[in-house]
Amino acid sequence: MTETTPTSETELPDESTVQTLYDRMRGPMLHATDEGYDEARSLWNGMFEKHPSIVAKCRGAADVMAAVDFAREHDLLLAIKGGGHSLAGKSVCDDGLLIDLSPMDDVRVDPDSQTARVGPGATWGDFDHEAQAFGLATTGGVDSRTGVAGLTLGGGIGYLARSYGLATDNLLSVDLVTAEGELVHTSEDVHPELFWGIRGGGGNFGIVTSFEFELHEVGPEILTAQVFHHIDDVRRVLEFYQEFMTDAPDEVACYATITRVPTESAFPEAYHNEPAVALVGAYSGAIDDGRPLLAPIAQFGDPLLAAVEPMAYTALQQGDDDGFPDGERYYQKAHFLETITDAVIDVIVEHTETLPGPYSGALFEPMGGAINEVDPTATAYPHRNAGFSFSITGGWSDPDRDEEIMGWVREFFDDLASHATGGVYTNYLAHDEDDRVDSAYRENHERLVNLKNEWDPENLFRLNSNVEPASGGGQ
Repeated sequence: MTETTPTSETELPDESTVQTLYDRMRGPMLHATDEGYDEARSLWNGMFEKHPSIVAKCRGAADVMAAVDFAREHDLLLAIKGGGHSLAGKSVCDDGLLIDLSPMDDVRVDPDSQTARVGPGATWGDFDHEAQAFGLATTGGVDSRTGVAGLTLGGGIGYLARSYGLATDNLLSVDLVTAEGELVHTSEDVHPELFWGIRGGGGNFGIVTSFEFELHEVGPEILTAQVFHHIDDVRRVLEFYQEFMTDAPDEVACYATITRVPTESAFPEAYHNEPAVALVGAYSGAIDDGRPLLAPIAQFGDPLLAAVEPMAYTALQQGDDDGFPDGERYYQKAHFLETITDAVIDVIVEHTETLPGPYSGALFEPMGGAINEVDPTATAYPHRNAGFSFSITGGWSDPDRDEEIMGWVREFFDDLASHATGGVYTNYLAHDEDDRVDSAYRENHERLVNLKNEWDPENLFRLNSNVEPASGGGQ
């Protein structure tokens, strides 16, 4: 099945009215018959086949302001697309107006102040390319095609998070277009409550047109560990993983993933495409200091492949790209876990002996360190006491397999629920999980609703947000 969103309640204004938006835009406006329209409406997740009436390709804050004004004045369904990953498909709509921020992909690094200003259309690949020219980085996602905007506004987990905090913890300021079409600047000192809300609250309050990040000295090479074990060893590997991460210093991040063995010559051919459990670790400090800390990952058990070696930081950040091709069908559900208990492992073993779909798998992301040193109410992201994020992803090509593979994800998720914290990472909410919004924001939810009432009481940004204003807002 192909997922859709509700259509706009009002028809597109007549041509002369639409022309008034054309006149205010520097970037191009696209209709269904225009070249570039299909590319603009497409997302990484091919589950979502949607057709906006107009695509406004914005080149700057003035374009965004004009497009927001137009959508508000004519009661149009509004979607906002940044980097375009959009796991839950919220970045495009049927009918209505799509604000496409992809032209705003500039990244400007100041190596002296170790800060960067980043446009909302940039991906983490764009970000890392510029920052690594100066041996600098901040916490970013583990797929270089992920948008900086979406990942950061929801929190932002990555290999550097235990060392330097979430992506959102490294935000210094943003410029944001509000539902009234006004451009505001916000930081700890300017509109501090709004700044609190955007750090983990997602796209609830406006459209960010510029991010300012703090950077850290990382790279251009970073020490990594890459180890693959046969799926039959998943129990022993996860027991080791839990013990290893319990004592790991903050500079160490090790991910455990259940995936398929790549079809590469480094792996025995007999295991190509077979399920496996992999440990991928990174050390954010000096390479020689990290060798004894990552060595146990490679020395454990009888792996199919084991390597501890320096790698370009940009290559590490691109490590997941090939495993999740553009345009395939993806469905994900996730939990937070305090620890990896025997009962948790029992559930994982039961559901991963076979993986339905060529891109399906499961992933542990380690929390702790700098992530958990922040008070749960200091930003809108509340999950500061979790040990791990655990996500279950179905990835496939054939729409006829939708029910089968989505069913596998849901059953796996349900069987693990009693062992989880009850929370969920905002960025991992699936398109059909509106009932989990409280679980995403927990003790911060009411405060976010109050912010929504102040900044978007009519819920103009309803497609790209999770929080509803107390009044219910626009429908």
